[in-house]
Order: sequence, then C-alpha cells, then structure tokens
Amino acid sequence: MTNLTYRQLQANGITMNVAEQGEGPLVLLCHGFPETSYAWRHQIPALAAAGYHAVAPDLRGYGGSDRPARVDQYTLMHLVGDMVGLLDTLGAKDAVIVGNDWGATLAWQAALMRPDRFRGVVGIGVPLMGQPPMPPTKLFPQTTGELFYTLYFQDEGVAEKEFEKDIASTLRKILCAASATAGSDEQGQAAANPFSMVSRAKGLLASLPLPLDLPTWLSQADLDEYVKAYAISGFRGGLNFYRNLDRNWELQSALAGMQVNVPALYVAGEADADLNMPGMEEVIANMPALAPMLRDCIRIPECGHWVPQEKPEVVNKAIIDFLREL
Repeated sequence: MTNLTYRQLQANGITMNVAEQGEGPLVLLCHGFPETSYAWRHQIPALAAAGYHAVAPDLRGYGGSDRPARVDQYTLMHLVGDMVGLLDTLGAKDAVIVGNDWGATLAWQAALMRPDRFRGVVGIGVPLMGQPPMPPTKLFPQTTGELFYTLYFQDEGVAEKEFEKDIASTLRKILCAASATAGSDEQGQAAANPFSMVSRAKGLLASLPLPLDLPTWLSQADLDEYVKAYAISGFRGGLNFYRNLDRNWELQSALAGMQVNVPALYVAGEADADLNMPGMEEVIANMPALAPMLRDCIRIPECGHWVPQEKPEVVNKAIIDFLREL
C-alpha cells in the first residue's frame, strides 16, 4: 500500500479530498469508476520526483469529497467547474489535466471548455469523442433480457443496492474483471467484461467471478483502501455520473464542432475490453480531427482498463515525457 498525503480543499462550492505531493507546475489527476484518488498512487510520487505538483482529488461523490444529494449536480459542467475551482484554490494559473476512464472524459472536456486553464491533456482509456447524433441512452443496446451497463445504472438505487451489499466483493470482481490479468474463481469461471451487457434479472455482478487471487498490480492492502473509501461514500456519487449522460449531451450541444486546441496525448491498454466496442477504433482514428495537437496514441501491451495501476512505469514515462515537451 502507498501512503498518500491528503488535505481538504474548497472548490466550486464543495469540499474536495485531494492527495498531493511535489512542487512545480500543476498536474491534475482524475480517476475513474469505481476508483478514487488512490488509483494514482504510482503517478503522484513519480511526478513529484520529476519536478511537478501532482494533485489527485476524490471526484465529487467519491471517497472523502462532498456528495451532493441531487443527481443533476454531477454533470460534466459541474465536474469541469470543480477542476477550475481547484486551480483557483491552489493559486495556479493553469495545469495539465490527466484522466483515466470517467476521468478521461472529464479531462477532455476540461481542455475543450477551458484551454486558458488547462494547457495540456492526457486521456487514458476513453478517447475524445464528438457530439453523438442523439442522447446517449438512445444509442446503447438492450434486449428483453439484457441491457447495456450504462442503462442498468440509470435507475436510482438499483445498482447501489447490488454493489453495496458486499463492497469488498463488488470491487474485487469489477477491478479484476477489467484487468488484463482477470483470473478465474474456484469453479474456473473466467472473467467477463463488467462494462458490457447486464442481465435484467441477475444484475451486473452475477456474471463476474470472484477471483481466488488478486492481480499483481492490486495488493490486498490496495483493495482495502478502496473498500474503506466506498464504505464512506457508497456508489451513488459515481453512478450519478452515468445518470447525467443525456443531460451532458443537452448541455454540450453548445460546444458541438469545437476542437481541443491544446497539446494532447492518448494512452490505452491493448487488452482493454472497452476498445472492442463497435466503432471504437474509428473513434480513435478520428481523434486528430477533434484534437489537432494530439501528439501520440500509445497502446500498452498486456494492459487492461486500469492503465495507470496495471502499467505504472510505462504510464509515468509517457506522462512525464509529454509534460517535458510542452
């Protein structure tokens, strides 16, 4: 387990719990779901040693940060506002923003909306995407027996009830299943992609094995840190990000056609099951049209969805090399 130094900061009208280390140009690190700022435990000391001020917040709704009650308080506008608020509180003119999973979506949008405050962006896992032709929930597949996981997350309380019944088991299943080294349970059941179709009758976790052994990148102490955080926050805050997909689409119509006009980098694991979604390769290939200053698209072999945790040395080098080129 890595010990991180935390403090509470006011930003955009909420209290945010942030891990930080180092002095120098500011680098904001935004985690995904179901993670916390602890997901950046390997990047924070590496960035500090390289001469940067690394700051990783628990995003709103997660861990030790505030958890607004209303679902509509979790839009991308709010999330970008939180990052701008952190810059103001820290007295920073600008920062490079780095994100994985949902944090990547936040990072791309922060760079799109506020290039005056975010001078560079690194998106990990989730590529930069253009405005869909219709609300996202109208695009996701569903059948009489199954529905896409983002649709499963829409009804308040349903996924919360399933996930919070046994937090340790939930996190163990999801984190391991989306890893390049997913493992299998004692019956030999191989891991399924947790970010795919979900049984309407059985829920998301039923198809995922409970691995006998954790992958090498996730120690029991690491998992315990996540369990402790979710015991405090529950899963509602993170799930509310998904419940704003259509609302984000409505709000972002004002930004349609805009480009990310700051230096950018995209990093992904070759074994990330999300990259197998239909049309994803076309989305990645189209990124230079949306981000003309995209420097590179790096694919990391033998790496799944949790890229900064699974391959920290490769990610650290990629981020630091990108920072030094700015």
